[in-house]
Amino acid sequence: MTTQIAAPVPVALGPGEGDARWFFGGLTTIKATGAQTAGRVAVTESLMPRGAGSPLHVHHREDEWFYVIEGELTLWVGGETIVAPAGSFVYGARDVPHTFVVSSEQARFLLVTEPAGFEDFVLALSTPAQRLEIPAPASEPPDLDVLVATAASYDMEILGPPGIPE
Repeated sequence: MTTQIAAPVPVALGPGEGDARWFFGGLTTIKATGAQTAGRVAVTESLMPRGAGSPLHVHHREDEWFYVIEGELTLWVGGETIVAPAGSFVYGARDVPHTFVVSSEQARFLLVTEPAGFEDFVLALSTPAQRLEIPAPASEPPDLDVLVATAASYDMEILGPPGIPE
């Protein structure tokens, strides 16, 4: 999991700075890690195309929140469907099942997890971004067995496929 240090260090990144990764069909830039924040928080900025999102899942270690910068997300949190346009904030507590999908042409949003550690999951399942843009669509779906096993190693459970439950 995340390596902790004795005290957090200042983090200041400009636009486009951070560890840029291609993750779940989008561009995810790690802005702050547990190593920098003494394990307190991880921050990522994502740019994703319409239809991209996460499988239905639950975190057992961390709380998670979204802040939509541009575009619109549709989230399902604990049985409630939430349409979140730019400027929206959505909080999901640990142990509450949730998922999201980009419901506009594309969306840019912050994802913050407390405590840190989720950034290591991103690193485990992503590839370094070759360009600061949304990657070309994958030619095949992700390996579900790898996804489930990797999630479990970070105290997350995959409960269902991507998309908003009916």
